[in-house]
Amino acid sequence: MSSTKARILEVAAELVANSPDGDVSTRAVCEAAGVGAPALYRHFGDKEGLLSAVVDHGYEKYLTTKRSRRPGTDPVQDLRDGWDTHTDFALRNPNLYRLMNSPAMRTPPAAALESHRILTADLRRAAEQGKLRLAPELAAQMIMSANVGVSLMLVSRPTTFTDEALSRRIRDAVHAVVFTLEAMGPETTSAGDEEARAEEAGAEEVLPATATHLAALLRRTPRPDFTPGESALLGEWLDRLSNTTPE
Repeated sequence: MSSTKARILEVAAELVANSPDGDVSTRAVCEAAGVGAPALYRHFGDKEGLLSAVVDHGYEKYLTTKRSRRPGTDPVQDLRDGWDTHTDFALRNPNLYRLMNSPAMRTPPAAALESHRILTADLRRAAEQGKLRLAPELAAQMIMSANVGVSLMLVSRPTTFTDEALSRRIRDAVHAVVFTLEAMGPETTSAGDEEARAEEAGAEEVLPATATHLAALLRRTPRPDFTPGESALLGEWLDRLSNTTPE
């Protein structure tokens, strides 16, 4: 990246962070960066291109800790920590976070897709350990949408969403649906909750969790006695059972 382009990007990111409403004008960016409008348009095309670059810059900043993290022995704890890290990033960078999740950003940045892949990989590890009740791909969609939703509410409506424990409450509620009872552990469920859920846990809960576990193990270590077509069909059946919801 040229020094001029990097300077424009850094200035734009700083102006977004300090803006009362999270918006910036290209004129303000040019003035702060000490460049003319032709230079900005040459490097970024237009304002949307500039803001897209700011979003990419933000995702790179967000993914720094994710990329350097070494997976722990307990993927469920890694996923709890990942949720909290996500929310903390949003609270420390409210304008940038709103821009990163704006519907105006029509093309998802590559880094956003990478973030989703990291989440799905942790969920696959949980499935391989028999701790997941749903297919990893569906669980990733549920967790990501809930984590982004609560983070956006916290940064967009702080006077309404004032409960400091709200993010953790929603995290534990979503995880209670995604993970098996044994995976949640005593720190996130009371004795009464465990007893009630254990009484309700029949085939409706055991079957999807077992199917998820088996599908994860077969994908990690394919069976040589199945043809590729048979393996694909079995995977499809197991995924269907994994994502079964009680009537």
